Amino acid sequence: MKNIHVLLLDYSNSFALNQALSSLNLIYHHIKDIVIMKEANSQLKHSNSSINHEINYIQLLNDDLGMTLNEYIKTLSYDYTLFLYDQDYFTSEIKDVKLELSDNQPIMTCPYIIKNNTIQRPFLVKTSFLKQTNFFSKYQIPFKETLLSSWLSKLNKSCVINQKGNFINQTRSDKTICMLQKLNFIEKYQYETEKDTKQPSISVMISNYNMAEYVGIAVNSCLMQNNPPEQILVIDDGSTDNSYKELEAWNTFPEVKFFRKNNEGKARALNDLLPYIKTDFVVELDADDWFDPDAFSVIRKYLTKLSDDVNVLYGNLRIWRQISTGIVKYKRTLKGKKVNNKNELLSYQFPLGPRIYRTSSLRKNNGFPIIKFENGRMYEDVSILNKLLKEGCLLYQDFTVYNVRDHPLSITKKKSSNWSDFLKYLD
Repeated sequence: MKNIHVLLLDYSNSFALNQALSSLNLIYHHIKDIVIMKEANSQLKHSNSSINHEINYIQLLNDDLGMTLNEYIKTLSYDYTLFLYDQDYFTSEIKDVKLELSDNQPIMTCPYIIKNNTIQRPFLVKTSFLKQTNFFSKYQIPFKETLLSSWLSKLNKSCVINQKGNFINQTRSDKTICMLQKLNFIEKYQYETEKDTKQPSISVMISNYNMAEYVGIAVNSCLMQNNPPEQILVIDDGSTDNSYKELEAWNTFPEVKFFRKNNEGKARALNDLLPYIKTDFVVELDADDWFDPDAFSVIRKYLTKLSDDVNVLYGNLRIWRQISTGIVKYKRTLKGKKVNNKNELLSYQFPLGPRIYRTSSLRKNNGFPIIKFENGRMYEDVSILNKLLKEGCLLYQDFTVYNVRDHPLSITKKKSSNWSDFLKYLD
């Protein structure tokens, strides 16, 4: 019975596309139609004449695969939708897979394995179920490769059948360092963690200024945690771009509180959030950065053992270079080191982070200092760390859960203020 829509997503070259199309002949008697989704400037073409089905091309809306899928799926009418992605094609083992699903388990996944990474990706889904759920847009996920796995991670695991076997292969396996880093990140969507009520509570504070393209990714990375924070506090510091509209979309989530103010700089914006923090600790997230899906599970393990004299916990930073919207390239991981005194703090080669503050220590200092240099608009992290170092200690632990986006719009890149001038105002 022909009851399957086939969607070919994000194929990067025509050879892989034709390999996928040829392999569809293995299940031709199930297929109703085939759709290839491609970007506007893509030269992707098929040259396979052996396919017994009509093949249609759909151009991505705003080059956004998630948005396009959400709109297109509304038009589908047949029982099932089947996804093949980039280099995927069927092997002969697909003939042994029963392409049927129940209402209780409307999703079938397939394993995608490279080196030590095993990623479960949706493969066959009941169309009626797809219409009830949405994929994330490119403004909500850190890179396009997370699209299918992030969608899957939102769902109840009891709805999913993890189909075993080697019925899907890849024309080419990308084993670059960049792709392996991405797969390490994606695999964390699958981690399951039971929250221990005895663990310290954590909030996230985000100050946004003109980061409409990225701030949704920052907020969503907090919501997509396997052990989420208790609060996500976001303040818009007088943005002049489309930030308000982007942030408004997250205001329906009970964990998220959204505030607006006139532009006065990051220190004042974060201080405005301080009265609303109800947790033991608070971590600062820049509006253009994002967390790993297991970030708060990792952080809480260290906080549980934290001694009372520690005012700030911090670790390593993973750096990505922004190529275009939805496309980032891994650059390097910056390993942190111990900071025992002011000189070591001031000689630190990169921003100390992620910065997980003890809330009571921030309150004791009335938040982030507003110094005369740049009217408190620069180096607010160094100012507060300098104060907290006098009253206790900063603790480095070797963990990496924070992702930094290197891009031209970065406020730090735009500022040319002199570091030596700042030091004159530092206590």
